[in-house]
Amino acid sequence: MNPNPQSLPPIVLTFAATDPSGGAGIQADLMTLSSMGCHPLSVVTAITVQDTLGVEAVYPLDVDWVEDQARAVLEDMPVAAFKIGLLGSVEIVSVVAEIVSDYPDIPLVLDPVLASGRGDELANEDVLMAIREMLLPQTTVLTPNSMEARRLAEEDEDDEPPDLATCAQRLISDGCEYVLVTGTHENTTKVINTLYSENGQVRSDRWDRLPGSYHGSGCTLASAIAANLANGLDVADAVRDAQEYTWQSLANGFRPGMGQHIPDRFFWARNAEIEPEVPADETAPPDQSVDSGN
Repeated sequence: MNPNPQSLPPIVLTFAATDPSGGAGIQADLMTLSSMGCHPLSVVTAITVQDTLGVEAVYPLDVDWVEDQARAVLEDMPVAAFKIGLLGSVEIVSVVAEIVSDYPDIPLVLDPVLASGRGDELANEDVLMAIREMLLPQTTVLTPNSMEARRLAEEDEDDEPPDLATCAQRLISDGCEYVLVTGTHENTTKVINTLYSENGQVRSDRWDRLPGSYHGSGCTLASAIAANLANGLDVADAVRDAQEYTWQSLANGFRPGMGQHIPDRFFWARNAEIEPEVPADETAPPDQSVDSGN
């Protein structure tokens, strides 16, 4: 007997690559979504060889396998939000765009994973253009860091890199509803994250920089936004609360290997009696990682 749909947790489908270290990729998505009260569905787009130091290899799956994974679960269960991370090839971008186009009323959070934290390229120019042309027009919230925003929004006639507000408006012109640009890579005393819509800036949050660097914070932030949207929050509130969750995960992070720290997505379970201190003048923490998400 099927359970009462009203008793189901919100269901979120993530498209992403594996990360055997458990720090980023689909593993990060599953932990974040579960921690925030959602039931995660997962479609593997690529298999990676990586650890907390960096990405050694990426093997995109056959496009038919990607499509079959998604169609199987979408025909079986009601999905409340999509989250998209590393896709791995133009063909996979195309098929994912085709799949989500069949569900135009479901919010979509896109984390444009273009490079690893140490600079390993994870998306060539063909993949970047496919994302811009096929996925951005379907995206509810795009979550690039400043480097990704500039690369996605770059135009041939630019004599110098555009400012981040210009990048956001270009990406919104490409079809995104909202763009959240995270400022970890900027040379500022505090990390500044800014949410834009077609009407301009929606909110901007300034956060003290945490020490160290983190593997998978971009995945955590994007998945947390998707979880909040699936739970019924509007975009501004979803972004605010997702940043807070991400900051808490980073503040309670750990370093299990020789490279970056890993966010603790279940900090609330391990520190149930400890209330982490949040800066009094902030309401939403940033993506603190030097790693773009996978």
